[in-house]
Amino acid sequence: MRRTTTCLGRGLGALIATATAAVGLAATPATAQPAAPAAAPGAVKAGDTCTAADLGTRHPVIKTTEVTPTITHFKGWYVTPGSTGSQSVTTNTQTTISVSVGLNGTVQGSFAVEALGSVGASLGLNVQVSYSSTSSESNSVNWNFNDPGYYGLYKGTKKVTGTYGSLNCNRSDAGGLKWVEGPDTGSYTTYTTLEEGAVRCEDKVPANSIMAKAQGLLDCGSPAASAKHPAGPVPSTKADQAKRDADNAATAAQSMKATQTAKPVTQAALNCQPAVYRIHVPGKPLNWSAPVLANDGIRLRESNWTSAHLDNWRLCNVTERNGVIEASLWNWGNGGCATIPANIANQEQAYLTTATCGEDDLQRFYIYRDVPGSSKIGLQNKYTGSMMGHDRYADGELIRQYSSGRQEGTGTYTLVGV
Repeated sequence: MRRTTTCLGRGLGALIATATAAVGLAATPATAQPAAPAAAPGAVKAGDTCTAADLGTRHPVIKTTEVTPTITHFKGWYVTPGSTGSQSVTTNTQTTISVSVGLNGTVQGSFAVEALGSVGASLGLNVQVSYSSTSSESNSVNWNFNDPGYYGLYKGTKKVTGTYGSLNCNRSDAGGLKWVEGPDTGSYTTYTTLEEGAVRCEDKVPANSIMAKAQGLLDCGSPAASAKHPAGPVPSTKADQAKRDADNAATAAQSMKATQTAKPVTQAALNCQPAVYRIHVPGKPLNWSAPVLANDGIRLRESNWTSAHLDNWRLCNVTERNGVIEASLWNWGNGGCATIPANIANQEQAYLTTATCGEDDLQRFYIYRDVPGSSKIGLQNKYTGSMMGHDRYADGELIRQYSSGRQEGTGTYTLVGV
C-alpha cells in the first residue's frame, strides 16, 4: 500500500513554529487520562511579577490535555484483482470536530489563540487555531491499491481536548503584584491536521493510532470481509454504530450547553456595601457612566451636575477567595446591575450595559487589585471570562469585554470612593 498522507490545514503555523514540532500522526498514542501539560516556552507563569497596567489583562494556563485518535470520514471498500490501481473514493462523514475555546463555538480573540498556542507547544503538535470543522473538508480519498482485498478508506485526526485556567495580575501576600491563577476556568477542543489513508484487516498498525482507529471500524471476520464481493463499497456495521454514537454524543453536548446558558432570575434585593464609588480611568476625569436607555451601554463620561448618580456604583453580594473579590456592580442612577447582554456574551468586544439585577453570572465580576494603598483594579466577567476595557480614551466610548484584556493598560481602572 501507499504510505498514509496528511491533508494540510490551517494550523498555528508560523505563530508557534518555534515552539512546536511536527509529530507523526499515526504513531503517537492517546492519553488514557487527561494529563497536566508542560508550560509553553516563554509563557507567563504563576508567580511571575506583573505591573498595575496588567490588572485588566489575563493569560491562559493549560491545566489538562487529552489526545484521542478520531476518524472523521470512512468507507469500507472492496478491491478485486481487476480493480487495483489508483482510485478516488468518496467517503462518508463519520465524526464532526470544530475548534472551540470556552463559551465560543468559534475562536474569537487573543485569549483563545494564545490558549491553543499553549496547547500545541506543550504537546509538540500543530493544532488548528482558526474556527473550522472537519465536516467542511473534502471527503474524497485518492488511493493507489496495489493488492485486492477489503479496505477501510479513511480520513482522521487527533482530537485534542482539555481544560484551561486564567492567570491574572493581582496583589500578592508576599508583596507586590504577581500573576496568580484566578477563578476563571473553561474547556477547549481542537484537532491536528487531517491524515488520510487505507487499511486492511490483516495490516499490522501502531496501537492507538489513527490507522488503528480506522481498522477498528472494519467488520473484520464478518462474511462481508471474507466472502467474494464485487468491487466498490462495503457496508460496515461497526462504522454505522460508531457514527450513531458520535451523533448522539454531539446532540447531548449541545443540549447540555443550551441548559447552561445564563438566565437571569430577578431577586428582591442585593446585599450592597455602603461605600459608593466611581470607576475612573487612572489619573483622568472620564469614568464609567451607566446608560439611561435600555439599548445603550456603559460609557466613559465626565462627572458633572447632569450625571444623576449614573456614575455612582456599589459593590453587592461581595465574596472573596484567594485574594480575589467577586461582586455585582449596582448603579445608583438607574438601579440596574452591570452585565454583558446574554445574546452577544460569546462575542469579542461585546459591550457592557446594565439590566435588572438577578442571580446571573453575567452580572458577576472578579475584581483584581493593586498593592494596598493603591485604588487601581482590573475587572473580569465571571461568565464570559473576558476582561473589561475600552478601545480608546474618549468621551462616550463604550466599555467592552476583551478576551485577554487590553494590553495597553486601558483595562486598568481606579475605584474612587465618592
